[in-house]
Amino acid sequence: MVNILIVGSQGDYGLVGLAQRVGDAVVHYLVVGGDATGLERYGVSKAFIVQGVVDEQSLANAVLELARANNYALIISPINKFYRTAMPMVAQSLGAPLIMDVTDLKPSGDTFEVSFNGIGSRAQVTAGVKQPAILMAPPARFKPTEKPTSMSKETLQVKSVGQVKVVSTEEKARGGVRIEDAELIVSVGRGFKKKEDLQLAFDLAKVLGAEIGCSRPIAADLKWLSEDHWVGLSGHKVRPKLYMAIGISGQPQHLAGMMESRVVVVINNDPNAPFFKNCDYGVVEDLYKFVPALTNKLRELLKK
Repeated sequence: MVNILIVGSQGDYGLVGLAQRVGDAVVHYLVVGGDATGLERYGVSKAFIVQGVVDEQSLANAVLELARANNYALIISPINKFYRTAMPMVAQSLGAPLIMDVTDLKPSGDTFEVSFNGIGSRAQVTAGVKQPAILMAPPARFKPTEKPTSMSKETLQVKSVGQVKVVSTEEKARGGVRIEDAELIVSVGRGFKKKEDLQLAFDLAKVLGAEIGCSRPIAADLKWLSEDHWVGLSGHKVRPKLYMAIGISGQPQHLAGMMESRVVVVINNDPNAPFFKNCDYGVVEDLYKFVPALTNKLRELLKK
């Protein structure tokens, strides 16, 4: 029987479903936010409950202490920005492999067969890994079965070891954009030479009734748009009926966020842009000439 530790908030209990695929295992849960109520329904035998607000490095140290004391074969966590920082520290200290975006798991002798989305979510990969290993996955992907058991609880006072002290946390201000829900998206990239030129895309989006998306450089580096618009592996994942990419080269990190779009249109003046291999319709043209002409034509046809 192997020991498994799940690290996450009380609401991340879907990850227990991933742990259950191992079969006969002892499942512990390090609760970072919440009180562990109800976890015993899914076979969690022990809950460690973190008190207060912790930073990534302090949490990583706490996980390491538990891992060394309990000899966990697997440590499983959600796949959000906080754990993307914390869990690599754990993996590096344990000398353990870390696998992101896990979709399935099963034991295979002394190892585990782990399936995950790889190559920018364009392929599903299965790899054999030895224990200990760190797995990260979206909790909503799994549904644990009920296996009621008695559960002990232990409050954990995590020592703050980070150079940055967390005083408080605030919800990030949103610009009212829910790009994940958009049916039509006009997305912009580094093909635009300056921020003011994005108005060309906004005009087109207005005619279409579309939301504006963008690639990583526009939101993260240049900050021409807020991160609400960011489409990609580290941004938002979208699945609109129409995704129109303007001036975006099509790197795997961006494709990972929009590959489930129904129809993809690419406008780029570089005929060798990788995006052309992943679209339904491609236009090799200068966006500064083509986009205004397209907007005017659509405005005429749609009478807007």
